[in-house]
Amino acid sequence: MTSVYHLITLSPCHLVTLSPCHPVTLSSAVLGGAACLGHLVLMIGSHNWFYGLRLPKQMGDVVHGAHALLVLAFPALLVWAWGPSLDGVFDLASAPVWQLVVAGYVGLCALTACVWLPAVTAYRLLRREPVLELRVRAIDVAKELGHKPIGQDKHRWLTLLPGNQAFQLELIERTLAPARLPVEWDGLTILHLSDLHLKGTPSREYYRYVTDRCAEWAPDLVAITGDVADSWKHHTWIVPVLGRLRWQVAAFAILGNHDYWYDAPLIRRRLRKLRMNVLSNAWQQIEVRGRPLVVIGHEGPWALPAPDLTGCPEGPFRLLLSHTPDNVAWARRAKVDLMLSGHVHGGQVRVPPFGSILVPSRYGRRYDCGTFDVPPTLLQVSRGLSGEHQVRYLCRPEVTLLRLRAPARGVLPV
Repeated sequence: MTSVYHLITLSPCHLVTLSPCHPVTLSSAVLGGAACLGHLVLMIGSHNWFYGLRLPKQMGDVVHGAHALLVLAFPALLVWAWGPSLDGVFDLASAPVWQLVVAGYVGLCALTACVWLPAVTAYRLLRREPVLELRVRAIDVAKELGHKPIGQDKHRWLTLLPGNQAFQLELIERTLAPARLPVEWDGLTILHLSDLHLKGTPSREYYRYVTDRCAEWAPDLVAITGDVADSWKHHTWIVPVLGRLRWQVAAFAILGNHDYWYDAPLIRRRLRKLRMNVLSNAWQQIEVRGRPLVVIGHEGPWALPAPDLTGCPEGPFRLLLSHTPDNVAWARRAKVDLMLSGHVHGGQVRVPPFGSILVPSRYGRRYDCGTFDVPPTLLQVSRGLSGEHQVRYLCRPEVTLLRLRAPARGVLPV
């Protein structure tokens, strides 16, 4: 008798057999694999959307766990519905309603894997940032210090994972040409610093090294877009770390969701002690090189209501600091010229060629990191300096210096 474990035939109908009763055909194997991949993509999209909402910290953990269980349960659902061979999915003429519903979802998952995922991946690979010039300097901070600045947080062991880039900092210089930038501001520089997550790991030495490099830029403006502190113990780091920054005109800051978890009023007081303008959900107007600049803070969805722009002049250039890029639709309605955000960390783990995977945003991976032209707004999203969990693969932490050019002084690449 022929063994049930050998290849039955070379036709496209059969691939291998698991038992005498359950031959797995090539068509069912391909469909099952595509459905599982598509289900994973849909669950990641659902996770990202829910995690971008205004959820309590404990609810975020529930979101993580629920989606992980749904991912693991899907293959078992397929086997339960049609057996290990899955051949029954192709014969639904007399199937009960519940099987038809499952078959419909399987078809949606397969289309997601075979059509939507490749299309989105191609779009992301072909997208060009609206940047005049881009300079990136990568620094191994551990090598510069002579040791790994691991610190004392309970998750510090993550920094020891092979290939982890948690201490490999990128100093990025981006030259942008916002459409309404006054000619007088040609060459104006903004240091964008986001997501410090002061919590013990990395150590304070790491942050001192980074802020000293930032101070060397001597920017005109400093913009901090939230998640400054990430524990009840490390508010004391804010002044000695950020006090090393230098600026020529002014510094502005807003808070992020982690700041709201760990005593937001105290964090604001510490930032103000450094002569920073802590905006919250409000706006200020200052003068830069003889021209007015409106700087808006937006800490939503964690702080509501959204900024009230009643009385805000429409003529001056508008700069928005928003912890999450999810407020980009609000920014467009408010005719914001330049929006700075963080929060999503670039995904922290990026998988070629797909890029980011887990991104806490209602837009999913659309605005994970980099610069985006969403007229009339130019959106800059930082990968952040740190994170709640110190895991970085193909997604180094960053600090960014934005150099602004008046449109008449340069042309964006085609």
